[in-house]
Amino acid sequence: MQALSEVNLSTQLRNAMNDLAFDKLTPIQEKSYPVILSGEDVVGIAQTGTGKTFAYLLPILKELKFSNQVNPRVLVLVPTRELVVQIVEQVKLLTKYMSTRVLGVYGGTNIKTQAQEVGQGADIIIATPGRLYDLVLSRALQLKAISKLVIDEVDVMLDLGFRFQLKNIFELLPARRQNIMFSATMTNEVDLLIQDYFDAPTQISIAVSGTPLENIEQSCYSVVNFNTKTNLLAHLLHGTEEYEKVLVFIANKKSADVLFEFLENEFGSRVGIIHSNKTQNYRLRSIEDFENGTTRILVATDVIARGLDIEAISHVINFDVPQYPENYMHRIGRTGRAEQAGKTILFYTEKELTRKESIEALMELQIPMMDLPAEVEISAVLTAEERPHIKEKYGNHKLAQTSEPGTSFHEKKEKNKRTNLGGAYKREITSKYKKAQHKRGNKGGKKR
Repeated sequence: MQALSEVNLSTQLRNAMNDLAFDKLTPIQEKSYPVILSGEDVVGIAQTGTGKTFAYLLPILKELKFSNQVNPRVLVLVPTRELVVQIVEQVKLLTKYMSTRVLGVYGGTNIKTQAQEVGQGADIIIATPGRLYDLVLSRALQLKAISKLVIDEVDVMLDLGFRFQLKNIFELLPARRQNIMFSATMTNEVDLLIQDYFDAPTQISIAVSGTPLENIEQSCYSVVNFNTKTNLLAHLLHGTEEYEKVLVFIANKKSADVLFEFLENEFGSRVGIIHSNKTQNYRLRSIEDFENGTTRILVATDVIARGLDIEAISHVINFDVPQYPENYMHRIGRTGRAEQAGKTILFYTEKELTRKESIEALMELQIPMMDLPAEVEISAVLTAEERPHIKEKYGNHKLAQTSEPGTSFHEKKEKNKRTNLGGAYKREITSKYKKAQHKRGNKGGKKR
């Protein structure tokens, strides 16, 4: 790896890096730095946890000169609110000795307040696509001065349904700009986006998307059902000394709430939770409490599986097997960051076996299997999702038509068999004039 002292940085940027005890570049940072400085379009492929954020921030900040103009010159698009907040903080640390204005904009907060902040001017905007597009449509923000566009985790944005906003943002940007894209995985949709909007980009690839970091120790448990998983998780987490800072990933919000309630009964206030139904302030507070050690366990959905840099996570526990193998790589990448050692554990049921095998095929290795501890109670209680759905043999409950009347059938009385002819007067008029006559006025006649 290249030493920081060998990199051509401004004095202000170098001093900030020294304050962060940053002494050498990671491979993705080393390869990206000269290419981004050259002004070429760049597509960087590197595993999560390898320093992609600094890979684009360092060269951009090196070239960014002082300006008091209102409209931003650098735009960084990311998929989640949490990632916006994190990158804003990283920019502030790197620009500690510089007069650089950075602003983060994202949904879930008052757009009028953000519009006022944008109106005061910024050099760098970090944004989620949806809120950025809303600010542009309301004319609170202009993108005419953008010279550098960074898209971080673009595949996640496309998965989250930001395709419409992304394409519209591209159309609003100046034609002459540098495009920079970083991601852990590449898809056909991303390739199409690159073909449409990038100008012969230089591709920098550090590792195959399925290659696990060597400093992450992996293991797995075969578990029969959800409730047995909770028993196993509680058993493991009671080992406080080893499981110092544990991030537990789970598939959906409903299951996350159920698991959180269970763990809260076991560990009290040492447990936190984060998913998309929580308010923005709650989510940020959950991350802050987990970072500073107020909570030891954080239950999360995949909303934070990408991009977030939380220091010193000792274990990542996959309570279930993610639907896409690549998501497993993003999950486990939350530990073992910056060359530190990390451990990951995967729980899987028989129904999830195929997904587990897909992950192993992607990584080209088998995850070591662990025996279920004897102390763990195997629960027979199934959740609503796990209970078998019994289909009734006869779905159509309509009684068969029979030609013979049933026992409850009876003939109508004679008076009920008569046909209603409209009353005696109407019958008399109809018989006399051969058609019904209107009682009031002559609607069909001439006006007098």
